[in-house]
Amino acid sequence: MSSYKSDPQLIACDIATVYSKLSDPSSFKKTIDANVDSLADDARENLKKVTFDADAITIESPMGPVKLVVAQKVEPTMITYAAAQAPVNFSLVINLEPVDDNTTRSQAELQLDVPVFIKAMVGPQLERGAKQFGEMLSKLPYKNM
Repeated sequence: MSSYKSDPQLIACDIATVYSKLSDPSSFKKTIDANVDSLADDARENLKKVTFDADAITIESPMGPVKLVVAQKVEPTMITYAAAQAPVNFSLVINLEPVDDNTTRSQAELQLDVPVFIKAMVGPQLERGAKQFGEMLSKLPYKNM
């Protein structure tokens, strides 16, 4: 199993709020619906391919639906989303750590089975994806979700 981690990020919100929002995918849907008019046309079009439920996120892809389910939660420090339906076995782990009462440190980790012969080709993109996801986590409006 290969692992790709984001850089640690600081979130200007308490750990309990961050954990509650990230462990409930339906909270993303509420935020997206409230802000859909401010999104670019291509982003709105791509969001039509994503479904958010209380315990899963499903993304329509050319290879069929990719479903990520909340597989493990350790309140308030860790949430693991695992591929329940995907062409490759993978999981996304979100680690949280309190810095103080109003700040949380987060780090995203992508774990997946990558055949050795293609790891050199896809590794840099996976590393970049993990870093971008980690940065995105730090920019979410947790208090308004």
